[in-house]
Amino acid sequence: MKLLITGGAGFIGSCFIRHILNTYPDYRVINLDILGYAGNLDNLTDVEDNPNYSFVQGNICDKKLVPQLMEEVDACLNFAAETHVDRSITGPEIFVISNVLGTQNLLSWAKEFKIQRYVQISTDEVYGSLGKTGYFTENTPLAPNSPYSASKASADMMVRAYFETYKLPALITRCSNNYGPYQYPEKLIPLFITNVLQDRHVPVYGDGLNVRDWLYVYDHCRAIDAVLHKGREGEVYNIGGNNERTNLEITEIILNALDKPKSLIKYVEDRLGHDRRYAIDSTKIQQELGWQPEMQFEEGIKTTIDWYINNPEWVRKLISKKIAQEVRS
Repeated sequence: MKLLITGGAGFIGSCFIRHILNTYPDYRVINLDILGYAGNLDNLTDVEDNPNYSFVQGNICDKKLVPQLMEEVDACLNFAAETHVDRSITGPEIFVISNVLGTQNLLSWAKEFKIQRYVQISTDEVYGSLGKTGYFTENTPLAPNSPYSASKASADMMVRAYFETYKLPALITRCSNNYGPYQYPEKLIPLFITNVLQDRHVPVYGDGLNVRDWLYVYDHCRAIDAVLHKGREGEVYNIGGNNERTNLEITEIILNALDKPKSLIKYVEDRLGHDRRYAIDSTKIQQELGWQPEMQFEEGIKTTIDWYINNPEWVRKLISKKIAQEVRS
């Protein structure tokens, strides 16, 4: 099978490429990535010489490049997206362009070339916010609260429309918060690890009691693999880690693991429209496709912390790139 993986130089996409090449030695992968601020080819140095892997720099909105690639493949998995909520609040337009129009462009050419499978990688944030109890199921109404989640919900609706209208063999996955190696240090866990390693303050929003369900990235990759090969066309599959933690709990776990004081915690003004709690019910994918999360959070967070400790050059290069981009802008 030959796969087009968009956004494959990002955190989850690069881990999925690694998973596919290690699990299916005869599969071929084309990685299409624009190499924006979070796209990083250093995430894939261990596979760049694999003869079954190729990289193309480009935009999923490109109406000339995308059909050239789509014509060659059997399936497309769309990881490409602008993802950070804070960035969507200060500049929502790029989120609409990339996440909505980019998805529509991929769907259009996937339909044109009659590919066998299209998998949209989405997020539990499209469901909005939960109270103290309950879980998101695949039937939970969409109620996005940030420009980021609204753009992802819009993309999901476009995928649904292409399945219903054109019978495109499309599927959607919605995951909880991912963590693990290679994550760009703007998200909570890698940001706090890298800050604490430098004895810098960690910015905790509001009271720190917002709850997220944490999913180890390679458990997520196995789930997407199952959806790609065994999922029912037109269906949505929720993917969760069964690891609910408050942001403050995560912060204290990282501080304790690195033997650093709680005085590094700095409470900051809460994010606009900050959802209070996310929690995923992943019964459907477990019962239908036989997937379950394997990584226990205590082991996964230790593995993640150790990875950042052992890869300071990866972090240093990203920080240098970020500074250079900020100077240019």
